[in-house]
Amino acid sequence: MRQIEFTVTESFDGKKIYNFLRGYVKISTRLMRTLKRIPDGIMLGDKQGRTIDIIHTGDVITLNIPDDETAPIPIDYPLDIAYEDDDVMLINKPPTLAMHESHNHQGDTLANAVAGYLLKKGESATFRAVGRLDKGTSGLVICALNAHSAARLVGRFDKEYIAIVKGVYTQGGTIDKPIYRPDPIKTYRIVDERGDYAVTHYEPIETGKDYTVVRVRLETGRTHQIRVHFASMGTPLYGDTMYGEVDDRLSHQALHCAKVRFVHPISGEEIECEADMPEDMQKLLAELRNN
Repeated sequence: MRQIEFTVTESFDGKKIYNFLRGYVKISTRLMRTLKRIPDGIMLGDKQGRTIDIIHTGDVITLNIPDDETAPIPIDYPLDIAYEDDDVMLINKPPTLAMHESHNHQGDTLANAVAGYLLKKGESATFRAVGRLDKGTSGLVICALNAHSAARLVGRFDKEYIAIVKGVYTQGGTIDKPIYRPDPIKTYRIVDERGDYAVTHYEPIETGKDYTVVRVRLETGRTHQIRVHFASMGTPLYGDTMYGEVDDRLSHQALHCAKVRFVHPISGEEIECEADMPEDMQKLLAELRNN
């Protein structure tokens, strides 16, 4: 169970608990319903609180958020954890792991690995990844450890990606092209006017004979967006067999989430973490530099 305390501010003096939880804590309606149903879910001082109770400056409201009853099947898998506290984990995902279980992946995903890690600590949590990375894409994943943190983090984070593309870029730019899914059964995407609005900003940080290392920031978060956008420019990512071609030096697309920045959902502190590219991407880049 995650216990979080809040002190009522002057602006909510004489208001209801409901107004404080929705306006200041910004608790979701769904979590509010859950806490109202369970004993001691909402406490006003040392007494059970009701959402209609009147509160005053300095009152302490405590939320007791229960552990999740259902979680993915746990597996024993070593995690590279860049940051962890009671509310958030930042995990440096290897490219070999898919994020979630699916018909292609059962019991071998990041969700299963997180479940196994938490089980060792005597905890349980639904896998709440805030943003996702494709299988084959490495880097930092934000994982919220309770419903309140997840709701507070959605859409409130910045990510910076590093990609190695086939082709030369000498200056930064923006790719503004809609992305469309031509076959609802397949994950494959294309640039097409029938698609969803998609914008990718990029900046070259290293340029060689036939490659560029680009720093990428997404304005939108469409599936395969970076891969589709650079392929549409005639500069697919190295190793991207879906939108480019096979490269024996790399078993996945050369794409890595290198930096994440967000405001902590409870403390309000700004958190920033970085993660180096995986070893195979570093080796590829070293070889490209020598050619």
